[in-house]
Amino acid sequence: MSNGAQGQAAGGATGQDQPAQVGSGLNDKDLQDLVASNDSGARAPQGFTAYVIAGVALAWSLFQLYIASPLPFTLSTWTGVQFTLNSAEIRSIHLAFALFLAFLAYPAFASSDRDRVPLIDWILAIVAAGAALYIYFNYRELSRRPGLPITQDLVAAGIGLLVLLEATRRALGPPLMIVGIVFMTYVFFGSSSWIPELIQWRGASFQRAMDQFWLSPGGVFGVGLGVSSAFVFLFVLFGSLLEKAGAGNYFIKLAFALLGHLRGGPAKAAVLASMMTGVISGSSIANVVTTGTFTIPLMKRVGFTSEKAGSVEVASSVNGQIMPPVMGAAAFLMVEYVGIPYTDVIRHAFLPAVISYIALLYLVHLEAVKADMQTLPKPVIRSFQVALLRMGIVVSSIVILAGVVYFGIRFVQTAIPGISAPVVLVLMAFAYLAMLWLAATKPDLEIDDPNAPVVRLPIASEVAVTGLHYILPIVVLVWFIMIEQLSPGLSAFYAVAILILILLTQRPIKALFRGLHSGEISAQARVGFDELVQGLIGGARNMIGIACAVAAAGIVVGTVTLTGLGQVMGEVVETLSGGNIFLILVFTALISLILGMGLPTTANYIVVATLMAPIIVELGQANGILIPLIAAHLFVFYFGIMADVTPPVGLASFAAAAVSRGDPLKTGFTAFFYSLRTVLLPFIFVFNTDLLLIGVDWIGGIWIFIKATLAMLVFAAATQGFFLVKSRLWETAALLLVTFLLLRPGFFMDQVVPPWQEVEPAQLYEVVGDLPDDAVIRLRVEGPSFRDGSMQEQLLAFDLGPAIDDPQMRYRQATDLPAMIEEDRVVLEEPFDPRSFAGRTLENVDFYDPDNPVVLTAVETAADQPMDEWFYIPAIGLFGLVYLLQNRRLKRKEAARKAHATQADAGEAATA
Repeated sequence: MSNGAQGQAAGGATGQDQPAQVGSGLNDKDLQDLVASNDSGARAPQGFTAYVIAGVALAWSLFQLYIASPLPFTLSTWTGVQFTLNSAEIRSIHLAFALFLAFLAYPAFASSDRDRVPLIDWILAIVAAGAALYIYFNYRELSRRPGLPITQDLVAAGIGLLVLLEATRRALGPPLMIVGIVFMTYVFFGSSSWIPELIQWRGASFQRAMDQFWLSPGGVFGVGLGVSSAFVFLFVLFGSLLEKAGAGNYFIKLAFALLGHLRGGPAKAAVLASMMTGVISGSSIANVVTTGTFTIPLMKRVGFTSEKAGSVEVASSVNGQIMPPVMGAAAFLMVEYVGIPYTDVIRHAFLPAVISYIALLYLVHLEAVKADMQTLPKPVIRSFQVALLRMGIVVSSIVILAGVVYFGIRFVQTAIPGISAPVVLVLMAFAYLAMLWLAATKPDLEIDDPNAPVVRLPIASEVAVTGLHYILPIVVLVWFIMIEQLSPGLSAFYAVAILILILLTQRPIKALFRGLHSGEISAQARVGFDELVQGLIGGARNMIGIACAVAAAGIVVGTVTLTGLGQVMGEVVETLSGGNIFLILVFTALISLILGMGLPTTANYIVVATLMAPIIVELGQANGILIPLIAAHLFVFYFGIMADVTPPVGLASFAAAAVSRGDPLKTGFTAFFYSLRTVLLPFIFVFNTDLLLIGVDWIGGIWIFIKATLAMLVFAAATQGFFLVKSRLWETAALLLVTFLLLRPGFFMDQVVPPWQEVEPAQLYEVVGDLPDDAVIRLRVEGPSFRDGSMQEQLLAFDLGPAIDDPQMRYRQATDLPAMIEEDRVVLEEPFDPRSFAGRTLENVDFYDPDNPVVLTAVETAADQPMDEWFYIPAIGLFGLVYLLQNRRLKRKEAARKAHATQADAGEAATA
């Protein structure tokens, strides 16, 4: 997703012109072109064409707001006329807008004219929009003859796929287009001799392929495009409007006010600013340019090299995509793919994201300490105790204010349920006016020049009051999603509606509070209206690439569905990994990183999640490990976001290097090194799902947060090779071991006390009846192979679900594997449903061999183990040893430094 950064690279709050030069020596226009060429289209024609592009983009935004609002249902109810659209119609119109704008906004080649649109692009734009709208005009006829397209359908579908691939190439580069062509080639020529035998299939006709890819909801117009039209667009628009309102500059200034005076303060402020802007943005490149134009020059000023300054910005900006509540487009796709509410996606993703940012803050602190970096001057000199007290008051005030808001709204809803909504709106309006009155007491935030001879860090209390009203739409968004449990689309609509109100009113109301005359108030109102229109246009242009990406990725989804490629991939991965789940995860991570070198995060997630996420879950279960589906999808997503970091084509790294004037490849490798915590966390939460707050209450969540944060801080020190002083090799190894002990103590406990105990197969139903809710049982199955008759063994894990009175029924519902208990053995029959997990996993087992029946050789249940936390004791001891040794070296170093300073003073005195 993108955040409308094409408007102001540093997020202007005032609408004033930015400095002509930024810290890199690149001017603002160069950086805007860098963002635009990747996010919103590099073309900037003048005259009629400019009005067409702006008008269509504005119409797209208004259309998306219309279908997300309650207005179509209200109009339909009042008039009796159908104003609502079904999902097929919405997806068709959504893609038509995207394709039309793709051909007008993105030039065909890098050398193409940027200030005009050639005739061929106008033709392609109209043809592409027509191919997409073909579904809108003909979906009823298509639904009456599913799988039986006529010639007209096939022509529209064929043209549609060709123009989609070309639009994708323009907006996102060749890689995704090539991926789409490869998968389409596999569909048509799957039985060819040049296709590896392992993945060969019979192939599909042109008619069957076009029906799958274009004419049915199983391909281009599938889940991805549905999520893009229903949720993603509104969140992109939300970010664009929030940026236009001035929130970007506000967040940067606030971050610098809070952290800028610390050692390595600009780097810490960059991390905090990127996290805050990441809440509203899903574009790594725009995030880098938005915050980096100010943070990178200041990082260089205090001692960071060009590459390290750029790498800190990249690492923090890219991680903005894992930060709830927005998380780029992938979060909304997870809702559909995993089948859980959006609130659950946020809950599962929250802890790893926060821990990752805390660890990055500590990592840049270690970099600053290692290099003994200078600090920027504090805005106000005060003692550490006073500063700590003020910070405590601020944090406490935020917590108290959040509590007052929550319980206040709940009280109003309970006390006057009939009119609670209007009352809450009135209270919100008063709060908004109060915030604007506070903002009017201070001058508007201006874009600072990071290359100024003296950098004056802002005072936190002065900055905070200038933009409190920017928090209002974010609070509304989170409230509706998390508390009211509304859909993400409707929640985003209300948040955008409030943002529209803020853009229209913030300037004239502040002018009124400042006592300006009516002419100036009117002028400010016009500026606000212009910013609103620019935000609506910018949000739509930022959606072009995303819509093309999810549509093109639908080709991969359609291929997997049509050919059964996912099952074949599962066999390939299982063969290569030997059933080792860790190796399966490594292969998945490598696939994500390789694809990430050319695909945007959203497309990468769709492709890899379609191919690999089900395989991770199924192969884990087939090897005795239950992995939640959300954990597999988050694993894929985490490695997908590395797309913008991974050399040699990490676009965020190139953007940062353009600002810092550092080496792009070195910046990319350093940023990847800084992002190792993002690489480690997915491997941990797959095996330790407590990190995803699965089955954990809020007290347990606090404890998990504390220990996981400490573990990641230790990991940051280990990877930096520096804790209190430079670490020796064995100390680094010890800190890595401490990290593992804290994050996965169960691994070591399993080596001491086996986690599973065997019971006799004949006691199967007694065991099932005694186990509690959601208990896990493992079955060791042995039977002859269909291929050669050899006996093969498989260990399968099952979640038994809730306990019921009938253990046999509970067993059958959980496993779909009928069991007949005989005198000396338990014979298994063929699963009822060949599509069930047992049916798919045991499809190559011969259940009809009379001489060699399929039998249950062992039943395993969870063993009673001592607490995993016992292994925290050696972790604490090992950490304490490293601390003591490094502290001793630190004291010696400080003593030597003092002695040297004393000798130098004595020498100067003697000379005098």
